[in-house]
Amino acid sequence: MTRIALTDWKAAGQFFTHRGYRIFSRVEGSVSAPVLLLIHGFPTASWDWEAIWPALTRHYRVMTLDMIGFGFSDKPTDYPYSIMDQADIFERLLAEHGVQTYHLLAHDYGDTVAQELLARHNAQEQPRPQLNSVCFLNGGLFPESHRPLLIQKLLRSPIGPIIARLNSRNKLASNMQRVFGQNTQPDAELIDSFWQLITTNKGARLLPKLLHYIPERRQHRARWVGAIQQAAIPVKVIDGIADPVSGGHMVERYQALIPKPNVTALQNIGHYPQVEDPQGVLDAYLTFRATIA
Repeated sequence: MTRIALTDWKAAGQFFTHRGYRIFSRVEGSVSAPVLLLIHGFPTASWDWEAIWPALTRHYRVMTLDMIGFGFSDKPTDYPYSIMDQADIFERLLAEHGVQTYHLLAHDYGDTVAQELLARHNAQEQPRPQLNSVCFLNGGLFPESHRPLLIQKLLRSPIGPIIARLNSRNKLASNMQRVFGQNTQPDAELIDSFWQLITTNKGARLLPKLLHYIPERRQHRARWVGAIQQAAIPVKVIDGIADPVSGGHMVERYQALIPKPNVTALQNIGHYPQVEDPQGVLDAYLTFRATIA
């Protein structure tokens, strides 16, 4: 499968402003098709979806963005990074395009943003676009079952800024190899692209601040876990079971806590299922959507 080059991905996007900062976004697909909002993970960006993007745009009006601090978006050093704020940015994107109803597909850090958007939908606190379904890929849906990598623990420690400065392309490769499946390891081109996304706009120095989402998950556990438990709309999990961070053990916790769990387990696939097994993710997602159409 031919990858969409980062230069082409960026060229096909556009920017809008949030709190005075530039946010990169990309929208493609028929304007009459159902809207599907994609939310990327840490520490990369919306390009994570490139392998399934062409197929998704044949079915849906697909929208995504690089969250603030990620990818091609601005990466201010003095900024209150939070899941709540990232959710606000996605709502701004929907408003920019006049979206009235939409579906969510999220991964990793993006799962938590999706949980916040689901919580807002459940509460119906104010008029907002109608959320019709949510699908989660590998992510820390439950703080008690999340197993962060050593590098994440170090970045969150008092020496985090030093670790961030010492980060390198080779260290990223080593950490990615740990979370990918044994038979679906990232190649050099993928690692180069991931590293470019992280280091654009001097982003590597922000990693300790972006990892604030880990304590946020504990702080808001009742709200974000409750959002899934109380959901009245269809919710799906597609999970790479071989992921040491949020693989089979996360699925077990999901099945224990969530009523009528709808789970597709991708055997021998790691933390990035949309990269490692794009066809498996597409098949599972399109089947899910066909059951709720």
